[in-house]
Amino acid sequence: MKHILFSILISLASTSVNANGVSDIASAYSTQSSDIQVSSYGTVIKLLPDDNKGSRHQRFILKLTNNQTVLIAHNIDLAPKISSLRKGDTVEFNGEYEWNSKGGVVHWTHHDPAGMHQGGWLKHNGSVYE
Repeated sequence: MKHILFSILISLASTSVNANGVSDIASAYSTQSSDIQVSSYGTVIKLLPDDNKGSRHQRFILKLTNNQTVLIAHNIDLAPKISSLRKGDTVEFNGEYEWNSKGGVVHWTHHDPAGMHQGGWLKHNGSVYE
């Protein structure tokens, strides 16, 4: 019974994150807005090489449930890299959305060691990367 209740709660939490997050991201994209804290999830459609210029970032593209794509730029100098990430995997995220013509970028998917910015995170296969 506990397992069923837990599964229902997880499903409801993911649904609410997705429903609000995807609409927030779609709205930000259509109005070319940036600096918006968002939470949602998507499916990995492309793995990109790490960006090693300046702060290192793991980069991959997620397809959201509304078919919009976003680039995730996850700072791996401040948070662990998702080493097991594969195309087709689901990743839940919380970070800051920045508009671009290709769908946008989500960054700040990690803690802020200075405590000046809202911390974000990535969730993959039951693990949190922050």
